[in-house]
Amino acid sequence: MLRKVKSKFRSEDNKRLLSNFFSLAILQGANYILPLITLPYLVRVLGVENYGLLAFAGATVAYFGVLTDYGFNLTATREISIHRENKEKVVEIFSSVMTIKFLLMFLSLFLLSILVFSFEKFSKDAFIYFLAFGTIIGQVLFPVWFFQGMERMKYITYLNILAKSIFTVAVFVFVQKQDDYWVVPLLTSIGFIIAGVLSLRLIKKEFHIRFKKQKYNTLKYYFEDGWHIFIANFAGNFYRNFNTIVLGLLTNNTLVGYYSIAEKLIKIIQMLQNIVGNVMFPFVSKKISENKNYFYELNQKYIKYIISIYLFVVMATFLTAPFIVHLISGEYQANTILDLKIMSIVILIGGLNYYYGVLGLVSMGYKKEFSKAIVITGMFNVFLSTALVYFLKDVGASLSLVASESILLITIIYFIKNVQMEKVI
Repeated sequence: MLRKVKSKFRSEDNKRLLSNFFSLAILQGANYILPLITLPYLVRVLGVENYGLLAFAGATVAYFGVLTDYGFNLTATREISIHRENKEKVVEIFSSVMTIKFLLMFLSLFLLSILVFSFEKFSKDAFIYFLAFGTIIGQVLFPVWFFQGMERMKYITYLNILAKSIFTVAVFVFVQKQDDYWVVPLLTSIGFIIAGVLSLRLIKKEFHIRFKKQKYNTLKYYFEDGWHIFIANFAGNFYRNFNTIVLGLLTNNTLVGYYSIAEKLIKIIQMLQNIVGNVMFPFVSKKISENKNYFYELNQKYIKYIISIYLFVVMATFLTAPFIVHLISGEYQANTILDLKIMSIVILIGGLNYYYGVLGLVSMGYKKEFSKAIVITGMFNVFLSTALVYFLKDVGASLSLVASESILLITIIYFIKNVQMEKVI
């Protein structure tokens, strides 16, 4: 009898995992196809220089995205996944997190205004930065963490595909010449905001979750709970986006464009990792709450297969880099080809960072250690990136990205081994 019950639970777990996997597979399939459709068009119509400006603005605004996310995509996901059967607790988590995120959004808009109107580098294209900020509003409105915690990924799939499809069609309709570059952040923001509004309506209708004002102490608890992940996310995004920022400050928009095209391609390739990661995180968190050694057992069984898959993708990207760049830009851009080849190793290293850092340390509750690892990496990258970009321009930015991801992996594995030793002792 007991065996049948266990078998049933395992079966339900597997069904939910498969459902979430295929939902995100469809989403990531769209995330592969739609950017691959628009990226070549935008690069060719807008030109590398204007594309570089948009990439620089996007990297700048991304910092405010980290501030408003505040680590809730991990901490709130984990809390929702653990308490999903307790509606009152879910309402508390949802309301607290949304309140904090809105407050951080207004703070972000204030800080962006100071930045834009204080420096000529930003003020000459002020409207681009404010248009791009619309994506932050959309991210705040769209509680991805709620759907992930509930393990109902299909809703994320439907809404994201809707938003991205609107954006894709609109790009071909409204972006016709180089001077239309400002339309791109406008369309992106509109898509994000539409998806965000629809997601809140869905939560109210399907889950019967309504916003409820929370006490100060409750807000303080969730704010403090997300602190270490926020620091980790901020440091992580700081060093990842810092390369684009420092490249824009020390060189020009054209070189930013070359680097950003290669980086965008790497991110598109890495989207497959997001499918597995977003599905596995709430599942692994739940399993670890029941079995403290679950991650180590998982690692022992599957790590060699994980590394093999990543290595295959790295080699494929490296060898086909000239073809990929020509397909995207219509020409063999030597800078972008070299940048892409250098960055290809990030597919492996970055994948292992997510695996050991998020599925490992964070899922086991070691958020502080994860935060420390990324802060250490961020500090190294500030000096490393500045020096390499100064001497090697976009190639320096690419090398800096690889070096930083490598430092992060070494640091995370160090903490993982320490945690494992403590468990043994």
